[in-house]
Amino acid sequence: GVDIMVHNAASFLGGPVEAYSEKDLETVLSVNLKSCFRFSKACIPHFRARGGGRLLFTSSVTGPVAAMPGTAYYAASKGGMNAFIRTAALELARENVTVNGIEPGYIRTKAMELLADEEGLEQMTKYIPAGYMGAPEDIAYCMLFLATDEARYITGRTICIDGGSTLPESPVFLEELDGIKDLAGSE
Repeated sequence: GVDIMVHNAASFLGGPVEAYSEKDLETVLSVNLKSCFRFSKACIPHFRARGGGRLLFTSSVTGPVAAMPGTAYYAASKGGMNAFIRTAALELARENVTVNGIEPGYIRTKAMELLADEEGLEQMTKYIPAGYMGAPEDIAYCMLFLATDEARYITGRTICIDGGSTLPESPVFLEELDGIKDLAGSE
């Protein structure tokens, strides 16, 4: 049987909305959103037979938390995923099935390294309050926790793992943070 399902599939197309075809939209929605339904539907009978289970999804900060030009299809699919997480959690809660997700921010993966060169990655890192880009292990540890019995009372939630990058209203505030620290130290 199946105890835990981790959905970590993603398709990303970058560019303006008008640049993409209906087929492009269908690809992104099929991989990022429709597969949530398909995998869940396949796992739920196993969970019922075993008396519970965990559905875990990798969403994104892009869409549900923050907007970025050129990511409309991807962002919409991840926003839909978050809505799915909440609704499925409500439907399955009384069957001891928890449904949760994580929203990675800037995580140093091979895919991220394809998007930007070393200088670009350093530039991105400047806007992360923690001061560094996350590692895949940061995501894995959170997923592992959500899969445990210790997380049995958490359902319908997404956890943002981004080193604080979505906290400031504007990147300008990060530059101001150093000034605030200087003022505090001068007393």
